[in-house]
Amino acid sequence: MTAAVFTISLLGAMGLGLPIAFALLICGGALMVAQGQIDTTIFSQKLVEGADSFPLLAIPFFMLAGELMNAGGISKRIVAFALAWVGHLRGGLGIVAIFAAVVMAAISGSAAADTAALGALLIPMMRKAGYDVPRASGLIAAGGVIAPVIPPSIGLIVFGVIANVSIGKLFLAGIFPGLMMGLSLLITWLWVARKDQVQVLPRQGMAERMRAGVDGIWALLMPAGIIGGLKFGVFTPTEAGVAACVYAFVVGAFVYRELPLRQLYPLLVAAAKSTAVVVFLIAAALVSGWLITTSDVPNQVAAMLTPFMGSPTLLMLVIMVIVVIVGTALDFAPTLMILTPVLMPIVKQAGIDPVYFGVLFIMNNAIGLITPPVGIVLNVICGVSKISMSELMKGLWPFLWAELAVLLLLVLFPSLVLVPLKWMS
Repeated sequence: MTAAVFTISLLGAMGLGLPIAFALLICGGALMVAQGQIDTTIFSQKLVEGADSFPLLAIPFFMLAGELMNAGGISKRIVAFALAWVGHLRGGLGIVAIFAAVVMAAISGSAAADTAALGALLIPMMRKAGYDVPRASGLIAAGGVIAPVIPPSIGLIVFGVIANVSIGKLFLAGIFPGLMMGLSLLITWLWVARKDQVQVLPRQGMAERMRAGVDGIWALLMPAGIIGGLKFGVFTPTEAGVAACVYAFVVGAFVYRELPLRQLYPLLVAAAKSTAVVVFLIAAALVSGWLITTSDVPNQVAAMLTPFMGSPTLLMLVIMVIVVIVGTALDFAPTLMILTPVLMPIVKQAGIDPVYFGVLFIMNNAIGLITPPVGIVLNVICGVSKISMSELMKGLWPFLWAELAVLLLLVLFPSLVLVPLKWMS
């Protein structure tokens, strides 16, 4: 009964066009009515408690770090460094896109922002060189969704808060799967683009390469510093966000001198607006999550998945298929907010490592950003490259299948996540 109330109230509110945060609050209210315990005081207290979380402080800092990175010339220099070293190879611009996507993922944690920045920098160059634009756009879109997997990931922070899982461990566990996604894109790109007749960029001499390396060293040190600091316990994920902001500001304003102080206020406002949306979503999700738990919805869902509970691998496979299907209809944030409180009790009951599940769950949601018709990254790259959605999908499919293959591989072999996590920890 409560599972039906949860589903009908949530889908009904979303069907009316309400923002997902308000839909979650209405869903929570409906569950409270179904339980016969209408108490607005508890409801409001849980809403405040949802936003009152120290780990959530990492979100505004990483949001601001991404804004500072793009405005301060860090993104541009990462691309320039890769161009100097591999731009002359056949398919070299695609290799540049993959390298830059992985490095930028370790700075901003935002798929849409990374995709927009890379698309604006590389699509005009790839079009001019004769690359197939839909395929190039598909590659950049698929590279952009690595951002929620590699730390610092806003998605992993949100999951950690909702599921009460160590954000530090989630960050460290996401590194190797994110690199695997990048490797899968590289292999796929080299295969599909091997026969393209494109204009190859001139090979740069060692002097130009060294110059690009010296110019880009400050940009490349940023992700290394964040990940190294987390591994060696220099700072917590929240403190890492502060360090990223300070570093991006100092480098952009005083080293590259591309970030005038008058730009700082608009960047702060943009980061604050993005943070407000995310934190309100989390607060609403924690209200509905608390009521989902008290309404026994997880046990009802677990009863439906009972045939698979004996095999953690099979259960993970079934859950991942469900999330893929849901991801075609819902965006990243709604899927994360709605399914986390429902699935976590089932995962724990089946004996699946919560950190392992969290990384695969976030990866699956990230891939959902490039599955039609809702994927926000698809809309971003279509706007940047000025092609239609149907054209983009023709070029995207090989890369989408490659990332789904990585997800399947991680489901079948959990040690690919857990062993690197043990080493990193």
